[in-house]
Amino acid sequence: MLQLHLAIWLGGFLLAGTSAAEQKDNPMKFGMVIHGGAGTIERREMTPENEAAHRAGLEQSLKAGYDILQRGGSSLDAVEAAIRVLEDNPLFNAGKGAVFTHEGTNELDASIMDGKTLNAGAVADLQHIRNPISLARLVMEKSPHVMLVGAGAEAFARKMGMQFVDQKYFYTDERWQSLQKEKAKSSPVPVSDKDRHGTVGAVALDKAGNLAAGTSTGGTTNKQFGRVGDSPIIGAGTYANNRTCAVSCTGDGEYFIRSVVAYDISAMMEYKGMPVQAAAQAALDKALKLGGTGGLIAIDKEGHFAMPFNTSGMYRGKVGPDGKVTVEIYK
Repeated sequence: MLQLHLAIWLGGFLLAGTSAAEQKDNPMKFGMVIHGGAGTIERREMTPENEAAHRAGLEQSLKAGYDILQRGGSSLDAVEAAIRVLEDNPLFNAGKGAVFTHEGTNELDASIMDGKTLNAGAVADLQHIRNPISLARLVMEKSPHVMLVGAGAEAFARKMGMQFVDQKYFYTDERWQSLQKEKAKSSPVPVSDKDRHGTVGAVALDKAGNLAAGTSTGGTTNKQFGRVGDSPIIGAGTYANNRTCAVSCTGDGEYFIRSVVAYDISAMMEYKGMPVQAAAQAALDKALKLGGTGGLIAIDKEGHFAMPFNTSGMYRGKVGPDGKVTVEIYK
């Protein structure tokens, strides 16, 4: 397995990523921040092999995005590429690693937004699309709509020549066992929010100064009745605006929708002049007051970034112009 050489930033990797003071004189002229979900992620519950695999997956995602940004590619291309890597990795709750619904199926959601144009695309309740983030982008670029769901979204995908997969593709034993625990009310082993929740996302700033954000998820274990969370909701789980920032969220979707977390960060920056770190923390605190736990990643138009979370851990990482990848899991 690829050996990771992780660099810890001076002063430590704080809940908000890096302090505003540390970033003030050296923001990323271009770069990317990603997350692989937030929740109860305790070091004592992770085997060394499992931790190394998660770190390697995050690093691979960051490198996919960085390669595009470094060549002068667009933030949209970088976001899509980074998220596709995580969708193809069974360790993360998106694409291949999607959790199971109450009926034992998989229903996937995703969204993407262009900070330059404010164009956006979103999809929900996909059951046969390998990479939902790519379909979300096609909705943005090849249709007059913002969101497509279910059978209609898959009909559009077929028209666009997207790759379809059988439901068996999404099966992983770990996710299946999590569903059984959740459904067994008398189970002696409770299902943690790490098992129930999970999302992947990426935000990027390219060399042209354009921002983009994307989010993809399998939702929550044992979800019913076609439940959709914040991940495909523009302004709740995903938002990007060149005037302010790009944001991707992960956590209790119902609360992030009610708090309009992603847009709230942009609004506080635009109307109150708040720095991205302070705005990100304030928006997350608002969701927490309603009862919602989780985290988010954000990057502003100058390359300052934030990674706040109010759980015990969040899979996260960043890469800047120097190409140095940093990934973290715990507080």
